[in-house]
Amino acid sequence: MTRQPSRLRRFFKVRYAIRLCILAFTIVAYFVLPESFSVLSGMDFFRRFTWLHVVWVIWVLDMTAQLVPSGGYSAAGSLKQFGRYYKPARDPIDQTSLRRFFWENSLDSANVLVVWIMIIAGIGVLKTTGLLGEKELLLAAVVFYVLDMTFILFWCPFQVWILKNRCCTTCRIYNWDHMMMFSPLVFIAGFYGLSLFGLSMVSFLVWEWCFVRHAERFSDDTNLALRCGHCTDGLCRNEPTGRRHEAAAARGDR
Repeated sequence: MTRQPSRLRRFFKVRYAIRLCILAFTIVAYFVLPESFSVLSGMDFFRRFTWLHVVWVIWVLDMTAQLVPSGGYSAAGSLKQFGRYYKPARDPIDQTSLRRFFWENSLDSANVLVVWIMIIAGIGVLKTTGLLGEKELLLAAVVFYVLDMTFILFWCPFQVWILKNRCCTTCRIYNWDHMMMFSPLVFIAGFYGLSLFGLSMVSFLVWEWCFVRHAERFSDDTNLALRCGHCTDGLCRNEPTGRRHEAAAARGDR
């Protein structure tokens, strides 16, 4: 019997479709409405209104939502930084195991950061040499915007090759998404790009501060909310929720 995808997965697929539409429109505008990209420069953001303002608002709302603890349509992987979603698995916590978890995950995330800095440095070189302009940098950010949801719904190279985490729920860098996708915009000298990258860095730093202060919230060894038996997200390649998860919880599966 075929099981239906979870509500969250269906919602994420809608978001994925919206991101694909934004990418398609950006590509069309690149050729048909090149003048609309002028709002990327300097303070031109405040001098005229274009479709890029709508996209800017969508992105700002997305990042703001990461800073406000709200369930329902947010994945557990994004919410684990907040204390209200933490379900202690044991009391007291094994501090030795927790320190090992902290340093191992810090090393893994540092490896991802090095890889990403190399990618962005390459983009910066292309911008410096004139091979990429402001329009191309915005297009790169939109491509990363689509890839972010692609990694969540289908296949993530960071999970497979570097982090080796079980799923998005336990992902160490889940809320790095905006910082990574808006990194190309740092090379645009204007309010549009710098405001987005600046807010993404706030989200990134809040996430990292929570990890440093409360690493126990990020480990399925110490946080029951991150275990398979307690998962209702269903983001693991159409992993069904409901009775299968109830059975997993009864067995104590993680």
